[in-house]
Amino acid sequence: MMKITDYRIVLASNSPRRKELLAGLDVAYDVRTLPNVDESYPETLPHEEVAEYLARKKADSYLNTLKEDELLITADTIVLLNGAILGKPVDSEDAARMLRLLAGNQHRVITGVCLSTRKKQSHFSAVSHVTFSDLSDDEIAYYVSHYNPLDKAGAYGVQDWIGYVGVERIEGSYFNVMGLPIHKVYRALKQF
Repeated sequence: MMKITDYRIVLASNSPRRKELLAGLDVAYDVRTLPNVDESYPETLPHEEVAEYLARKKADSYLNTLKEDELLITADTIVLLNGAILGKPVDSEDAARMLRLLAGNQHRVITGVCLSTRKKQSHFSAVSHVTFSDLSDDEIAYYVSHYNPLDKAGAYGVQDWIGYVGVERIEGSYFNVMGLPIHKVYRALKQF
């Protein structure tokens, strides 16, 4: 294991993708999750700031659980298409609707990250531009029925089948689109 900080790292996420990405740094970390963390945000907040706002809000929920030697990582990812936020779909129909909107268009994936200890906090966002090719109704139906789009912002995982057949171009970090801009997280941990 590589040591990049004097703190014990705690990831506050159930996301298998975030766990995989953090594990890719070869650093030891623990996972800690709390039930029912509020993920609401003010309607007047500019959409580009929502992910970072939510990452900070999640961190605030965990602060009283942190020990002196722990560093908490929280994150939130949104998909932004034509000024509208596409969050996690509520059901399969909603997932198909979102994928139809994304098909043939470019959207932004914004991930906000917050690093927190009991005494210090640092936060940032990363933006990637993703261009989807056209998708047929059959392709969308196949993805929705064979994969799990309900736990993903914008109803898709770039690392899944839909990413293989539908993503034409990415400008920015691929890992950000997966849910954690790990290159920025690594640098932030080194500087913390």
